[in-house]
Order: sequence, then structure tokens, then C-alpha cells
Amino acid sequence: MSMVFAALLASVPMSSATAAPKYGFGQPATPAQIAGWDIDVRPDGKGLPAGRGSVAAGQRIYDAKCAGCHGTFGESNSYLQIAGGVGSLASDQPVRTTGSKLNYATTLWDYINRAMPFEAPKTLTPDEVYALTAYVLNLNDILPADAVLDRDSLPRVKMPNRDGLTTAHGFMTRDGKPDTRNVACMKDCAAQIRLSSEMPDHARDQHGDANEQTRMFGAAPATAVHKSGLEAARAFACTACHGVSEGAVGPAFRDIARRYSGDGAAETVLVAKVKTGGAGNWGSVPMPAQGQLQDADVRALVQWILAGAN
Repeated sequence: MSMVFAALLASVPMSSATAAPKYGFGQPATPAQIAGWDIDVRPDGKGLPAGRGSVAAGQRIYDAKCAGCHGTFGESNSYLQIAGGVGSLASDQPVRTTGSKLNYATTLWDYINRAMPFEAPKTLTPDEVYALTAYVLNLNDILPADAVLDRDSLPRVKMPNRDGLTTAHGFMTRDGKPDTRNVACMKDCAAQIRLSSEMPDHARDQHGDANEQTRMFGAAPATAVHKSGLEAARAFACTACHGVSEGAVGPAFRDIARRYSGDGAAETVLVAKVKTGGAGNWGSVPMPAQGQLQDADVRALVQWILAGAN
């Protein structure tokens, strides 16, 4: 009887109520379009590209492109600490760092690949990302100094917090309170919602417009046009490390102008400094290379700085 009933159902056309709706616009996504969005790296390593990098190579890249914000040994220069604190999360003084809180090493690779360095995301090669991942894990005593990572070995790295990931804590504080709490409001709800940040004032106020800072990595023209030198400094993410009148990770623009006042070679020297990076002029914190910027933009920015950054 059930077979006869099933046959009868199969002969009845699907009603319009159960048929998939047709809206008359759009088109099926092509494999190439889907691939452009499929950029995540999963815990089992799916999504990792070919490549390899050693701890030693990672140290050289880190010193040039990362130490300016994260500190020489990952201890932080006003930004998130990325080394130390392993095994401390269950204590009364938890230290949440890359090494202590992540549960999969592939997450570290994925984040570096997408977002770092801050002023020039997506400029690192796969080999450089593998090397940086290896070095950061070495700073946390998770990998030895002679380690080399690739897409086969990286997923096999067991993080100290593999089974302890939680969001019930603050992002940059140790008081145990989560950054976000989602409790449904059923009555007497707040009339106004205010967003706040735990980032220090001197760091938060230097960032400027994040959209402007990253527009060079989208469909921006080869040479950007800005109304003022400060707008250019914000667009190129210079203000992530430099203030106009006060220093942050690096010296203030006006301090640079005073140091080079009257130096006829200052413009040439500073243009080269911005393009190639380096350390030693203002202490041990290195200046990351900004080779992705156009020469004309760098020269205009340097001229503004030397004129007093007004």
C-alpha cells in the first residue's frame, strides 16, 4: 500500500507553494567568483597554500615589519601582546596573548595572511606568512628555534590552549569580563546605545579613518590625491605609529621636522627611509618598509612633515 501511495505522490506535480522561488535577477556564481571568497584557513589546514618558512627567516621579517607595533620580543608597544602568558589563563592573573589563548596554529597563519602588517595588509607572500607564524610560535616556546612550517606541518602543531578556547573574558584586560554580552532586552530597554573601546587614547586617536588607510589596497588609483598632508598620513596608516605633535610607537611628525630643520638632504633621506624602513634613528624600534607607496606620494608626505606638519 505504501508503495502505491508513494507512486501516486511522485506523479503529482510540485505545487507553486513548495517550488523554489524565481526572482528574475542575479546569476549563478562562477567557480572563480566563489574562490575569491573562499579564503579561510581551517583548523585541519584546508585552505593553506603551498610554501614554507623557518623561525630564522620569520625573525628577520618580524624585526622589519612587526616589532614596531608588537615589540622586539612580542611584549607589545601599546598594541596587543603576542608572546608570553602560556598556561596563565586559569590563574588569577591571566595574560591573553597569541600563544596563550589561540587553540589552533592555523588561526594565527590566517590572521597574519589577511590583516598584517597593519599598514600594508595582504602584501606578505605565503612563505613570509609561514615564517612569521613559525617565529611567533617560537617566541611563545611552542616551536624550537630550528623549526620550519609548511601546509603539512602547521596543522599538526598543538597549541597549549587547544581545548580551552573561550570568549568569556575581555580582549585586552585581565578582569575576566567579556568584551560583548548579548542579553535580550524585553522591557525598559536602553534608548541609546554607546560603543566604547579599551584601546588607549593615544593609540585610538592616532588611527584616523580605517577606510582611508586601506583604500590603496582596493581599487584606488596608482597615486592617491589628498587635500592635506595629514589626510595622506592617515590614508597611508602613518598615524598608526606617529602622532602630529606627540610620539606614539614612533616619533611625532613635528619632532622629525625639528631634527631635520635646515638639512638640505633631509627630503631625500626621509623618502628613502619611508620606502626601505630600518631602525636606529629614534631608538631600537624599527620602521617598517613602505615599499607599496608611490614615490610621488611619499615625497609629498615628507615635504609636509618637513614643513612643520601643519
